Amino acid sequence: MVACADLAHWDRLAMAGDPDALAGLVREVLPRVGPSYRPFGAEDLVAAVVERVPELEMSARFGWMETTAPVGGAAPGAGWLTEAEWPEVTALLTESFPDSYAWPGAPGVRRWAGIRDGGGRLLAVAADAWSTAGIGFLAGVATRREARGRGLAAALCGFVTDDLLDGRERVALLADYDNVAAVATYRKLGFLTRPVAAARQALRFAT
Repeated sequence: MVACADLAHWDRLAMAGDPDALAGLVREVLPRVGPSYRPFGAEDLVAAVVERVPELEMSARFGWMETTAPVGGAAPGAGWLTEAEWPEVTALLTESFPDSYAWPGAPGVRRWAGIRDGGGRLLAVAADAWSTAGIGFLAGVATRREARGRGLAAALCGFVTDDLLDGRERVALLADYDNVAAVATYRKLGFLTRPVAAARQALRFAT
């Protein structure tokens, strides 16, 4: 178990191993790090730990999607943005994806890529966020509402994925199962899905 602050928007307790042992660790660690930390891992493992720790409840189930192979898709106009352009990213996210975990300037969010139209208007964005030496992490993928359905997100994700994969083992992202269109796009790009989940302090135990 590893405690990580501000990892993909939340304070997380990344878990792997035996659920009985992890249940004991959770009971010991949570009082030390505080209730903001959310146990996170494979869905069946998190569910097993929650069964053993009544102070917890499941908070979210979603997909960990990853690829180890370059996408190789052409992405005309896609490129990395400068920090001077980040206010435009914030405006696009506010309008078209306010639930994004990644925002310009947030902890671990390193850089943003984008695609513009012929007039220079930013149409789609994606972030390099919370990446490590071995795993590139893709987040904050959003397309302006009126520009959706044109394959811009797929093209931009292809560009970012291939760039992040250079020198790394894999590229990953977290996908909400309810976002059917996004999940379908990532699968077409070659991303495979593993079910993961997060837990939190049960409301009945909250102070």
